[in-house]
Amino acid sequence: MRIMVAMSGGVDSSVAASLLLEEGHDVTGVTLKLWDGPSDTGCCSVADVDDARRVASQLGIDYHVANMSDEFTHRVVDPYVASHGAGETPNPCIECNRFLKFGSLMTMMDRLGFEALATGHHARVQRINGRAELLRGVDAAKDQSYVLSMLTSAQLENLVLPVGEMTKDDVRAHGTARALRTSAKPDSQDVCFISSGPGRRGFLEERSQITAGSIVDLQSGETIGEVDALELITLGQRQGLGLDDNGEKRVAVRVDIAQKRVEVTTPERSMIKALNLREDSITWVHQALPRTGAPVIAQLRSHSAPVAAWFEEHRLVFAEPHHPVAPGQTAAFYDPDHPDVVIGSAIVAL
Repeated sequence: MRIMVAMSGGVDSSVAASLLLEEGHDVTGVTLKLWDGPSDTGCCSVADVDDARRVASQLGIDYHVANMSDEFTHRVVDPYVASHGAGETPNPCIECNRFLKFGSLMTMMDRLGFEALATGHHARVQRINGRAELLRGVDAAKDQSYVLSMLTSAQLENLVLPVGEMTKDDVRAHGTARALRTSAKPDSQDVCFISSGPGRRGFLEERSQITAGSIVDLQSGETIGEVDALELITLGQRQGLGLDDNGEKRVAVRVDIAQKRVEVTTPERSMIKALNLREDSITWVHQALPRTGAPVIAQLRSHSAPVAAWFEEHRLVFAEPHHPVAPGQTAAFYDPDHPDVVIGSAIVAL
């Protein structure tokens, strides 16, 4: 099979390319050039591109760099800035997957005559009852099905995830045995376009206005503090609010940029019963909308504990009260009868 491998410069995609080559496939490596600005983290640095190129050379496979920086700015960076400006907490990695890695890159794959796209994500694609399904990776600590939860069945049909059946230790062992230069490279943890120096605040300050505001107690309506950057506050946040009211903790439950305020309450009173979902963001692997009241298992962060819930039109209702979830974050949905199987996702709305 002729397979295009998205190579980020990390050990997972390096080993994915190696495994496919050893299986006898015709493999070509491709790295996306996404961010034109400074970067010292994530998967966009010059060093990462160099690592990917050198691994491809080690493996003896063709290698290319695809420049998608303009689309990355339009699809990921600009919405990231706008989302913070609206008091949300976006997940740019998921949007990059949605529009570039499994959007534009899959279009390129098809146009160039490749039969499949492979990545180094820790998740699995399996055929169940004749249909392609996305499953959690074998290594629960490294599972990345959450960040792929927006994929449709049509995309899954053309996707290969070679390391999804492996633990991270097995991946590194494979790389070490074949002397791949990325075998001991640390995992990327941060947003690729946010440099460690200026950080998130510095990045946003260069591109938008940062708003100072008041901290208001939700019950009393009294102003009990100040923050110098509302755009950096996320729902559920406890740290960094500068509050110490006789040892009583406070949790951010609403960020109102227009009114220049963040509302807080006690952790016990912050619990929620349901989430609104952004209608235009709801995706289902097989495009079959669940009926009202249909049960799901919801995961609300990359490695948070799954929770029982059900659908009520464009809302997600929790079986038990849940901690606040910031608008802009993604909710991934799993089949309650088969909790490893992804059935869809949506972006949390205000």
